[in-house]
Amino acid sequence: MISKRLQAVSASATLAMDAKAKALQAEGKDIVKFGVGEPDYPTPDHIKEAGIKAINDNETRYTANPGIAPLKEAICRKFEDDNGLKFESNQVLVSTGAKQSIFNSLMSLVDPGDEVIIVAPYWVSYPEMVKLAGATPVVVQTDEDTEFKMTPEMLRAALSPRTRAMILNSPSNPTGGVYERKELEALGEVIAEADIWVISDEVYESLIYDGREHFSILTACPQLVNRCVVVNGVSKAYAMTGWRIGYAAAPVELISAMSSVQSHSTSNASSVSQWAALAALEGPKDPIHAMVKEYARRRDYMTERLLNLPGFTTSKPGGAFYIFPNVADLMGTTISGREISDGDALCDLFLEEAHVALVPGTGFGSPENIRFSYSTSMERIEEGFDRLEDLLSR
Repeated sequence: MISKRLQAVSASATLAMDAKAKALQAEGKDIVKFGVGEPDYPTPDHIKEAGIKAINDNETRYTANPGIAPLKEAICRKFEDDNGLKFESNQVLVSTGAKQSIFNSLMSLVDPGDEVIIVAPYWVSYPEMVKLAGATPVVVQTDEDTEFKMTPEMLRAALSPRTRAMILNSPSNPTGGVYERKELEALGEVIAEADIWVISDEVYESLIYDGREHFSILTACPQLVNRCVVVNGVSKAYAMTGWRIGYAAAPVELISAMSSVQSHSTSNASSVSQWAALAALEGPKDPIHAMVKEYARRRDYMTERLLNLPGFTTSKPGGAFYIFPNVADLMGTTISGREISDGDALCDLFLEEAHVALVPGTGFGSPENIRFSYSTSMERIEEGFDRLEDLLSR
């Protein structure tokens, strides 16, 4: 029998939709994918070359569990240069992706009976990781009225004597929302007063638009230094999703506990990938700037096309590479002879009839929305929206 812990975990909505899309592709269908959550750019050449050099230099053995020293030192410099945060190497843990960094944090912080506050819409894995760690996710629902951001009043209302931690994500997957410094300062006051932990997922930090500035909650609220885990990685900024490198910085005692969790699960992250990540953090930022400029162009175009689709309402996101339009007006309608009961049914229709893959908002805790990713070429974005317009015009 499967353990009760696993029985409580839901399947990934993004993976489920991707499986349907791949099945249609296997039948020879041309699928426009707006569901994928990774850059469509290749890893920059200087990073790939560093990985090749690591192989040729025989850097292919186990490393220290927390990560190679040069990479941890580079991460400390990155935090100081980009975020104004000072960490020592013994406060940094390199892991197999930012996802593992978050999982390590939860496994080290919570016990059965504890509660972890999560802002909805949320990344699909947050509540499931909380459940796997034995705690209970407490979901704070936000919507377009608050730009999908939690207010201090919402946070206070969600607190209980069992609250142990909260997870914050800015820029956000799936909404693209970005917290301003004053908003983080207001949340920080409540967090400090409640004396809970905050796990800050900042993996989309570099993907931000319109002159906005990313602020880590620890930058805005230095009083949280003993109650904060800052999580980041190289996957989104450097188009290195398959290299699987994330990292976390936190107080020494917690990093030590997280390292123990990692040592008994995966051990160290890939040695070759760590050397490539070092080249990413120490190398030129031009590839990031070019990528962000193109993402902004796609975002603007996609927002305009979405606003012209009947039944869709949306605003222009400030970061990441997602748009999360509301489609409540389409629920209960009939399109192409099919009744649209919810966002899942709408996404199934779009995939099966228009061959456009999207992700329903159900898995993100927001069933009236669906997620579009603009991490695909402008040519494919245009083709996808032409197909959606054609279907909705019937």
